[in-house]
Amino acid sequence: MTTAPVHRPAASRGVMIASYLLMLAALLLVMWEHLLPGLLCVCIGFLATRWFARVLSAGMRRIPALGGQRADGWAGVLAVILVLVGPIALITLLLSQAREYIVDAPDQYRELLDYTARTVLELRSKLPVEIAVYLPEGAAEVQRVIANYLRAQAGSLAVAGRAWLHGILFSYVGLIVGGLAAVAHAPLRRLPLADQLHQRVRTFGEAFGQIVAAQFWIAAFNTLLTAIFLLFIMPTWGAHLPYTPALITLTFLAGLVPIVGNLVCNSVITLVGLSVSPVTAAACLIFLIVIHKAEYVINAKVVGARTQMSVWELLAVMFVAEAVFGPAGLVAAPLYYAYLKKELQAASLV
Repeated sequence: MTTAPVHRPAASRGVMIASYLLMLAALLLVMWEHLLPGLLCVCIGFLATRWFARVLSAGMRRIPALGGQRADGWAGVLAVILVLVGPIALITLLLSQAREYIVDAPDQYRELLDYTARTVLELRSKLPVEIAVYLPEGAAEVQRVIANYLRAQAGSLAVAGRAWLHGILFSYVGLIVGGLAAVAHAPLRRLPLADQLHQRVRTFGEAFGQIVAAQFWIAAFNTLLTAIFLLFIMPTWGAHLPYTPALITLTFLAGLVPIVGNLVCNSVITLVGLSVSPVTAAACLIFLIVIHKAEYVINAKVVGARTQMSVWELLAVMFVAEAVFGPAGLVAAPLYYAYLKKELQAASLV
């Protein structure tokens, strides 16, 4: 879609500082008010609408009856409709085909965590005697602490239904906002503060495109291979892991969180495999290590090359964000840090 050139008046130092402070306040407000799903969907809706609009506009321009501006206008309208109606159609399809699994998802994960906790408590009995002998004296207490933590997390999922509904509502509102913003006409002239805020938002959108979009494809790649392993390879060997659908879904959701999500997912799948047999657990662990070795290469190429972020930087930021904001901090940390680094680079400070 073509946009008219925007006149940009020179901004004073005070205006630039004000724009940075307003952007900081907005990002912190998102975390404090638990609006992260909505923010992510604003970005997704914006990028998806722009992409659909470009594709549709290119196709419509080949129709003689449509001129350039008319094609762009209709392409924008159709792109917004696709972005807004697509999720509703997808949810309707999922509810018609897998309603029981979606509605019972919180209970499924609570049962999975309880099952994992029992497996941890029975770890010594599951391991071969020659290996169990070498466990330290405090291993049983460590197992008990981990199991209690897992059970505590399982209890918190009992009220997850309302949180899911709340998150879905804000996510859809975010899609609406992002879709409409993508097709809005840019003003011919912006005042200094509005222009600086526009630049802040634009830089944030670039960081989102680099981090979250790349991580989505990495998570999808990881989930596909894990699904093939759990649904086809393991049954071929005569091993069937319980809660396989929940494990596959967990793989995708955890894969959206770089590094830490993979560690959590690997631990859960290996423990569930251990409940079947030590050989099954070893097979799961080896397979997951192979997957994530390939994933780290992809991550380094796709994410690291674009943002110049090393692993230690990402881990440090994620742990601090998790301590301050909880699990949402793990998701937001890579995006926020990538945005911060882009702003510092634009100002020639790093």
